Amino acid sequence: MRWYGSVAEARQKPHHKPEGGFRNPWPDAQPLGFGGFLRWTTQRATARLRGATSRERVEFPITTPSFAPSDVDDGALRVTWIGHSTVVLQLGAATVLLDPVWSERASPFGFAGPRRVVPAPIRIERLPPLDVILHSHDHYDHLDVATVRALARAHPAARWVAPLGLGARLTPLGVPQVAELDWWQATRAGPAEVTCAPAQHFSGRGLGDRDATLWGGFAIAAGGWRVFYAGDTGLHPEFAEIARRLGPFDLAIVPIGAYAPRWFMGPVHLDPDDAVTAALALDAPATLGVHWGTFRLTDEPLDEPPARAIRAWAARGAPGRELWVFRHGETRVVPVRRRPD
Repeated sequence: MRWYGSVAEARQKPHHKPEGGFRNPWPDAQPLGFGGFLRWTTQRATARLRGATSRERVEFPITTPSFAPSDVDDGALRVTWIGHSTVVLQLGAATVLLDPVWSERASPFGFAGPRRVVPAPIRIERLPPLDVILHSHDHYDHLDVATVRALARAHPAARWVAPLGLGARLTPLGVPQVAELDWWQATRAGPAEVTCAPAQHFSGRGLGDRDATLWGGFAIAAGGWRVFYAGDTGLHPEFAEIARRLGPFDLAIVPIGAYAPRWFMGPVHLDPDDAVTAALALDAPATLGVHWGTFRLTDEPLDEPPARAIRAWAARGAPGRELWVFRHGETRVVPVRRRPD
């Protein structure tokens, strides 16, 4: 493993709490905590009692993924959106899976919690052979127990990479080994080089483990391609620095959903306008919007994030840059390397 930052940055680590655990190191970047959650849930319950909210029925189109055959390496970049933040990247001969979740609920319980509103477009058993599996943090909509167990059985040779502390979450589920990374730290994972990058979020799967493990995004380099996945994040000041240190990127994958109400979600989730700001700073030729339309996590309508993102991109997008909004299961192929590795 190696560092992309200076020695001084590696020693200071302002995102590490002195007493242990992690934090967002920027002003006004801290989540509101349990008190804010209670205020939000109370407001939602009150609104429902007053009839001010409704559970709209939205049907999203689903298509069948089109993966490259395992014995074919045409050098292309193939990007498949499974749903929410789950993406399959085929960078030439390297296959990388981001934040896999196949379960019916993003929850510790099978009977309660956010339920999938769009079924997974493909079964785990139909995935191509995986080289690398990445988890950006430990929340239930990004790290799912049943999915991890199934992937560990089906892809025993895959390399798993995650931010600091997540190995203890993954190895009891059958994952043989996890490369844990701090921000700006890189590792070689099979055919790919993976670097963990800053994100503005939080972690925890229960009441007593808040911020005990790190969160982050990932830069992935393989097959002559460079892709950046932002993970879950609010708008922070490091996106341009990520592009400078770890780019140039061929693709940025940025969350655009789960943002309302802003007073509560603002520190930890981009809204579409913030997502465009982050994408422009990352300066990739294409940006894929994820983290929407699969689980009902927050208060905005399910189909609002892509519509708002498209409007924001039209108003502010740079010439020669594209915003991708996929159907669940859609695969897009970039057949020509835009630049040398």
